[in-house]
Amino acid sequence: MATPTDIRKGKVIMYNGTPHAVMSMLHRTQGRQAGFVQTVLRNLDTNTSTAVKFRSTDSVEFCHTTTRPLEFSYIDGDHYHFMDPESFDDIVLMQSTIGDDVKWLLEGVVYSVLFVDGVPVSLELPNNMEMTVAEAAEGLRGDTSSAPTKPVTLTNGVVVQVPLFVKQGDVIKVRTEDASYVGRA
Repeated sequence: MATPTDIRKGKVIMYNGTPHAVMSMLHRTQGRQAGFVQTVLRNLDTNTSTAVKFRSTDSVEFCHTTTRPLEFSYIDGDHYHFMDPESFDDIVLMQSTIGDDVKWLLEGVVYSVLFVDGVPVSLELPNNMEMTVAEAAEGLRGDTSSAPTKPVTLTNGVVVQVPLFVKQGDVIKVRTEDASYVGRA
């Protein structure tokens, strides 16, 4: 068992019997009172966030975690199959584990998967991905006082605001965090 002062962002701890990822952590002291650690934890089972305060006398249990690169292979109902590029093992993640990130899954792309005690619990997307523009309206010049943009639809169904010169069939880089245009590929 460890103390709350050992908690760091990115670590995974057991809280109320389920693994929680530490999203943020702040150590505080108030006058002559004992210090405490204010954290924001994300439940890896339900994907909900909670603010939790740990006193300096509390104990914390850290989970054994590993991150493995896995290549996305195919979808079979609610089962998403990934292949380990080194051992060629087939690892299955459920729809509930992936959540809304399913729209960024492309066949043949390598993703980082977080394992807690040997069980896959979350998928980490790359910061930027190269996607093909499926639908793009013609960019009309007109009221362009600043950088004009237009909406385009990517092959995965995500709508992104891009500059007027982007056309259907172009490959662009998109930030996966907020679905924003980064540049041409």
